[in-house]
Amino acid sequence: MSQATVSADTHSEMEVDLLIAGGGPAGMTAALVASLEGLDVLLCEKSNQVGGTGATSAGTLWIPGNSQSRAAGFSDSSEQADLYLNALIGEATNRELRNAYLQTGPKAIDYLCARSDVQFLPCGNHPDYRSNMPGAAVAGRAIVPEPFDGRLLGAEFQRIRPPVPEFMVFGGLMVGKADISRLVGRFDSFANFIYCAKLFARYVADRLKYKRGTRLMMGNALVGRLFYSLRKRKVPILFDAPIVRLTGDRRGVKGACLNVGGREILIKARKGVVLATGGYAHNKRFRETFMPQPVPEYSMSYEGNRGDGVDIGQRLGASITPQQCTSGLWTPVSVVPRPDGSKGLFPHLVLDRAKPGLIAVNSAGRRFVNEAASYHDFVLAMFESNKITPPSIPAWLICDAAFMGRYGLGVIYPGHRNPGKFVDSGYLDSAQTLEELAGKAGIDPMQLHLTVTRYNSFAETGVDIDFDKGETELNRFNGDTAHKPNPCIGPISAPPFYALAVLPADIAVSTGLATDADAQVLASDGKPIPGLYACGNDMASVMAGSYPGPGTTLGPAVVFAYRAAMHAKGVTI
Repeated sequence: MSQATVSADTHSEMEVDLLIAGGGPAGMTAALVASLEGLDVLLCEKSNQVGGTGATSAGTLWIPGNSQSRAAGFSDSSEQADLYLNALIGEATNRELRNAYLQTGPKAIDYLCARSDVQFLPCGNHPDYRSNMPGAAVAGRAIVPEPFDGRLLGAEFQRIRPPVPEFMVFGGLMVGKADISRLVGRFDSFANFIYCAKLFARYVADRLKYKRGTRLMMGNALVGRLFYSLRKRKVPILFDAPIVRLTGDRRGVKGACLNVGGREILIKARKGVVLATGGYAHNKRFRETFMPQPVPEYSMSYEGNRGDGVDIGQRLGASITPQQCTSGLWTPVSVVPRPDGSKGLFPHLVLDRAKPGLIAVNSAGRRFVNEAASYHDFVLAMFESNKITPPSIPAWLICDAAFMGRYGLGVIYPGHRNPGKFVDSGYLDSAQTLEELAGKAGIDPMQLHLTVTRYNSFAETGVDIDFDKGETELNRFNGDTAHKPNPCIGPISAPPFYALAVLPADIAVSTGLATDADAQVLASDGKPIPGLYACGNDMASVMAGSYPGPGTTLGPAVVFAYRAAMHAKGVTI
């Protein structure tokens, strides 16, 4: 098999060295590394596109001690990162697993950069999410994929799963965080105007040939680079081919059966099978078993992630862990009405919550969290507060006209000329007084007035005596450094006032198949099942449900995919 894809008329039985189930970043990394190591590989993907959730993500990887950051002048070490993880999660995960991640991370990234088109850039300043803990870093641990030119894929560009529509402009143009200020200020300077004109001209040219822009950023760039690298190596990929079951038993996995065009084909795998099907985010049974109550309605995960790998592993006798956690990596989202009548989700990650002049309140009109906390910690606070009446799900982001004009809110970009259309669509509520706003949103009006009055007094002093907003590196990084005295606290006083409902949604899941340091799946007795590997969201998170920094999901996905492929080859790391 030398072609980049395999057609559905494949024979009813095939044999390879390594079968990988799932075409997301983890599965593609495992396939790429295995191919580079000389193994005969087959990658099967249940849909007709690669990327999974990774394609819609920010694309950041948390890799302590990475060489890209060191070369840029940022110092870090696995020892400091271990100190940080000890403070954050203690011994909640297997020590061998954590050691393997920290020690192998930089090596796995350098391997990909040296031998493929998968290339990374240092993020520079990008604080860990609990930046007030011992061992936390302000810079040097986060890396991102270099932007990728999708035109290099030719007709196969359509195989890259697109980002969510809410993360594109003009109907299909990807923009990175650095592009936003230039786009908003496109008439502020000649340099900005030329930059935006070139961006738009490229996009217009793309749309003459493609359904969207080919300038790939963030997670789409990572997926594009992995797919391009596999394509160059002619690694066979079988699309529309979900894995049905494994062959073998707890004493050893010999291969798997796939569903191709409505019929089963048997794939014999001499070195084993890697499960990287994306986790269980859209599996009702697993959500009800492992997630907090009430089970969150929404997920940012790719809708095809229905627990295939976890279910298949469980049926073979694999252990699932951890069960005693919130089993999610979380973000608050707002529900976006789309022109076609469908609904999208906008994740409130970094663009609005930390800016001065916004608070989050529950239905009682009370604050319950440091609004500038990480998206994961923000949602954990929602869960905790929701245990007390009145509820905090949904919570409400409250701001005024001055905030909306300067920073935007959710899908409303800064300086938008007609935020009223988002009120008309039902995306948010607006009113000339806080009391009227509270009535529309279903918030206690008297308490909201008191909460805003108290918060405005904090804006004068720059000190949030209730939740310490603006006191950590992460808060200040995402705030407005030009705003004094606190980059995260400003008054809410200029009508009209706005209220936007946010709800919890998982970005990824943390409960999955238990593995050892080489990503070998463990049986219920704690012993590895020979020939069976799991990585990505099929693998139980090495972070045990915690979120130490940007790239907490993709970092381990790539590293343990690398370790799985190397172990299958017989290479000791």
